[in-house]
Amino acid sequence: MVTTTQTEARRDTDMPAKPGQRANAADRHVGSRIRERRVMMGLSQQQLARMIGVTYQQAHKYERGLNRISAGRLFEIAQVLGVPVSFFFEGLVAAAEPAEASPRQRMCLELARNFAMIDNEKHQEALSQMARALAAQSQAGQPRTEGEETH
Repeated sequence: MVTTTQTEARRDTDMPAKPGQRANAADRHVGSRIRERRVMMGLSQQQLARMIGVTYQQAHKYERGLNRISAGRLFEIAQVLGVPVSFFFEGLVAAAEPAEASPRQRMCLELARNFAMIDNEKHQEALSQMARALAAQSQAGQPRTEGEETH
């Protein structure tokens, strides 16, 4: 006979949801945050899976929110991705669906990933200076709000 405690323990581990049971919004949100951070770091799902000791398919299910992630596994993922566990819950709103990334957000993630892949520090610095200059040029064309300081 399975007790309620055993059933709850099984449900809160890396076990898939029961057939017909949909992943909840929190599972999908955490999965999307894992994917966001993985992409930002330039890692493939296969690389992340290897680093946390699971199969590619399992990592894929985590990111889609199809399988719940145990506290211990989430802690391990946070360590591998270099973020606090709270990172995965940032932006989570009760009873709200996680928003799809906008084209601008996707572009920013791709930019961060590509920047991280540049192995020449001088090239990274040059790109960073160019971005600063373009941002300053854009800001110079916009009126400042009251109380805003110049840098």
